[in-house]
Amino acid sequence: MSALQGLRILIVENDEMSASLLEMQLTQSGAVVVGPAASVAEALRLLEEGAPQIVLLDYRLAHHETSDPVAEALTARGIPFVVSTGMARFQLPGAFRAGGVLTKPYLTSELNEALSAALGHSVAS
Repeated sequence: MSALQGLRILIVENDEMSASLLEMQLTQSGAVVVGPAASVAEALRLLEEGAPQIVLLDYRLAHHETSDPVAEALTARGIPFVVSTGMARFQLPGAFRAGGVLTKPYLTSELNEALSAALGHSVAS
């Protein structure tokens, strides 16, 4: 059984193809996907309505938005998150210090490991 089995994971990703791929990867790992959300407003709405247990954030969103406000809201609520980006951790704003970082491109196993680590689980797949 996957460490992600039954977990409610919110995907914040503005690229439809990437969001669909993530949804497929996470569903195959047993997770329940919330979203995806393509904007900050949509992510904050789904955070309230969807009750995710963990969030996977893309750093850069559509219309020159970044997911900083979402990371800040997650930190305030104590919800773990992983930011998916091509940037190094030190290049990210302070809002992302509380979360994990998954460097693009990555494999499904790396995605699962990053989410599990953010939750404090070990991966036994």
